[in-house]
Parts: sequence; C-alpha cells; structure tokens
Amino acid sequence: MGFAPFSTPYDWSRLSSAKKIAAAHPDGMIDLSIGSPVDAVPDSVRQALADASDAPNAYGYPVTRGTGELRGQIVRWFADARGVDLEALGAGVIPTQGSKEAVSLMASLLGLGEGDVVVQPRVSYPTYEIGTQLAGASTLKADVADVDSWRNVPGVRMVWVNSPSNPTGEVLDAVQLRAIVEAARRIGAVVVSDECYALMDWRGEAGSTSTADRLSATPCILSPEVCGGSADGLLCLYSLSKQSNMAGYRTALIAGDDGLLGPMLTVRKQIGQIISGPCQAAMVAGLRDMAAVAVQRNRYRRRLETLVRGLKAAGYDAEMPQGALYVWVRAKSGDCWTDLDDLARLGIIVSPGEFYGDPAYLRVSSTASDEAVEAAARRLGA
Repeated sequence: MGFAPFSTPYDWSRLSSAKKIAAAHPDGMIDLSIGSPVDAVPDSVRQALADASDAPNAYGYPVTRGTGELRGQIVRWFADARGVDLEALGAGVIPTQGSKEAVSLMASLLGLGEGDVVVQPRVSYPTYEIGTQLAGASTLKADVADVDSWRNVPGVRMVWVNSPSNPTGEVLDAVQLRAIVEAARRIGAVVVSDECYALMDWRGEAGSTSTADRLSATPCILSPEVCGGSADGLLCLYSLSKQSNMAGYRTALIAGDDGLLGPMLTVRKQIGQIISGPCQAAMVAGLRDMAAVAVQRNRYRRRLETLVRGLKAAGYDAEMPQGALYVWVRAKSGDCWTDLDDLARLGIIVSPGEFYGDPAYLRVSSTASDEAVEAAARRLGA
C-alpha cells in the first residue's frame, strides 16, 4: 500500500500576490511568515561539523539509530534540560532528519490506516493532518486537553499533543498532560508529543530585561509527574532547528516507548531515513552547547515583545505567547486574507490562520533579524 492522497490549505504559494504587494514597498518586504531561522549557527556546532567531515561516519555509511556519542548526549540533554531520566524509564531514542519527517511519517510508522482515528488540536501545525491522511487514517480535531471530547470516540489510536503550540503558543501543564496520558492509555492509544519549542517558555517573562542563561522548559510528556514513571505508549519529538538555528542540518529526535521505536527503526533502516554522519556530530554539539541556546532564546523573547508592541500600536489585540516563536492574533477584519493584504501594503508578510485551522487569525513569526523586527514594529505603529 502506498501513501494515501492528502489535501491541505497549507500552500505557501498562496501568498505570492501579497508578496508582490509587499515587495513594492519603498523600504522593501519584511517576511514574518515562514518560521525559518535567520541567525548564525553556533560556532561549536560549525566546528563539530568540520571536524567530522572526514571521519569514518562521513566517508562510510552512518548509523541509523545514531552514534553512541549522540545517543548518550540525547540522554544527558533530557536529564539536564527537561528533568527526564530516559534510562530509568527504559526509553529509547531515534535521531530523525528534522522533525517534519517524523511528524509526517508517524501515523504510517505506527501502522495506522483505514478505520483508525488520530486526535489532534483544532488549531495546529498542518503536517499532523497531512501525515494522518498519508496513512489513510481519519483525523479528529479537538481540544486535546479536554479528554472527554475524544476518549470515547471509536477507533482512536493516536493523540497528538503540541506544547508549546505552533501557532497559538499555548502551554499545557503537567496536570493536563497527565490526564491526556491516562485517558490514552485506557483506550490503548499512543500519545505523540511535539515539544520542538519546549525551551521557549515565556510565561512570567513578558517585559523582562534579564539576559540570564536560565532556560525555562515546559512540562515534558516523559516527566515522572506526567508519565507515572513509564514511557509505555508515549513518544516525544524534539528538534534543534529553532534552539540552535540548525534547520538546514535536519537534526531532530524521537524519544519514548522502545517497544514502539524498535519497529520504526527497522523500517527506517530499510528506507534510508538516516541523519548524515557529520550532522550527527553537529547534533551532539548543539545539544551540549546550552549557553548558545540561551543566547538565541533571549533573541526570540526580545523580538516577540517588539512584535507585540507593534501589533498593539496597529490596533491588534496582541499578547505575549505562553511559549514558542509566534504571535497568534485575531485579524482586525475577521478574515486572515483581508488583513494579510492590508499588512502587505506596509511591506509586511505574515501567515494566514487558515493554514493552521482558523481563518480568523494571523500568525506572526519572530524568526527575522532584530533589524527587520524593529522595522516591522515601526511600520505597524506609523
């Protein structure tokens, strides 16, 4: 059986007309739509990549499950950054070629198909639904934290969690996560938690001028207070794309129930889903260099605060998100496409909320340079 057909409004070419308008602005276009990092890759990562460029894991075939050094560093990162002891949980790890391939293939690799139901947030990253469609399964969009909205639905086999959320920034607390885990386990469903923005938790930090190296992390699906000391039925996704500006390196991971990861690894070996050897070495450095992560985190916090001020000055009801890298704001006109065109006349491009499930909203990304974000805020406030 091949991939089933899919359909989605998530098509960046739909912004082409607005980009033409924005490009005609006298001071040029400012793109706050796609969340692609613009800042430099940490020196430690670049050096690790260079050092590994002629290593055995580069001129020979790399290891699908990751080098011993990489797996060990993932375990240490979870302990230090998330307060999670993977070894105590008996959890396994698999490095992936970025988080998007892990998301899009997840339902297929779990063996889901016709008649199976995958629960996902109503407003969310569109690739969750695309991956479900590719597997031939059905999507149920719900308030995932409201377990009564899905736990009695026949056929539920998988539940997507995304905290902090792309695009809303919502953060689920440990109590909410534990309720999801318990409900899913009762019906035999797997919980897959996308935690790619976990180190970008802004709660209580709005307006702060601190540049401390402290990293606030959101609760993890594998935390003891959430999982009850067992990784059974749980998978956690994480990526270095945003924390270390490594989107082009395609370095991410899945951690959790080894009974689920084992069959996935077998398939991945056969289809060549392997991170290159030099990028595995770079991933080790990225997970180790938390000082660089703290610097990048502070950049994003400042940019988000600047965007919120600019959007408020333009009449938007904008607030600092609880987490992640985006301001999720209601369109003043009530329609994302109308507001998108209005902003394009200011030379500013944002994402239409329709891409994520709500056409009444806009997503404004902080993944632009300090200068671009400051310029956008000035235009919004003019």
